[in-house]
Amino acid sequence: MTSPVAVLIGPPGAGKSTVGALLAERLGVAYRDTDADIVAAAGRPIPEIFIDEGEPYFRDLEREAVRVALESHTGVLALGGGAILDTGTRKLLAGLPVVFLDVQLADAIKRVGLDAPRPLLAVNPRKRWRELMEHRRPLYTEVSRAVIATGDRTPEGVVDAIMDALELGQATGDARRAADREEQA
Repeated sequence: MTSPVAVLIGPPGAGKSTVGALLAERLGVAYRDTDADIVAAAGRPIPEIFIDEGEPYFRDLEREAVRVALESHTGVLALGGGAILDTGTRKLLAGLPVVFLDVQLADAIKRVGLDAPRPLLAVNPRKRWRELMEHRRPLYTEVSRAVIATGDRTPEGVVDAIMDALELGQATGDARRAADREEQA
C-alpha cells in the first residue's frame, strides 16, 4: 500500500497549503490538497457546497477525497481543517506521518483574515474559531506523529521543523539515491 510521505493537518490559517507546497518541493515529491480535490470534483467552491448542500454532504465528499488521496498519493498531502472530525478518517491516519500545524488565533487572522469565505467562521469568527479549536485540538493531536507550532516560524522554518520531526532528510536522500541507482542500472 502506498501512503503520503507527510500528511498536514490543522485549522484554517495554519499554513497547510503554503508549507505543504514548500515541503513537497524540498522533498522532490508532488503536493496535493484534499480541499482542491473536492472543488475539482464538485465543480464549485466549498462555501457553495456548504450553502447549497449543507455540512453533512460536504463532510461525505471530504471523507471520500481523503480516503482516495491516502490510498493513492505518495507525496505531501494537506487535509481540510475539519477532515479529522470523521472517525473513519482518523482511523485511516493511524500510523501515518501526520503533522499537526498548530496556530494561535492571532496568527491565523494575520494569514487568512476573518473575512475569508470560510463557512464555519461566518458568524462571530473569533469566537467560532476558538470553539472549533477547543473541539478539534484533541483530535488533531490524537492522530499526529508531530505537532509543530507555526506562530513565530517562517514557512521555511516550519518545513525545517517537519523535516526534523519526521526525520525526512535522511530517508528521502536514501530513497532518491536508490531510485537513481535503479535508473542507471
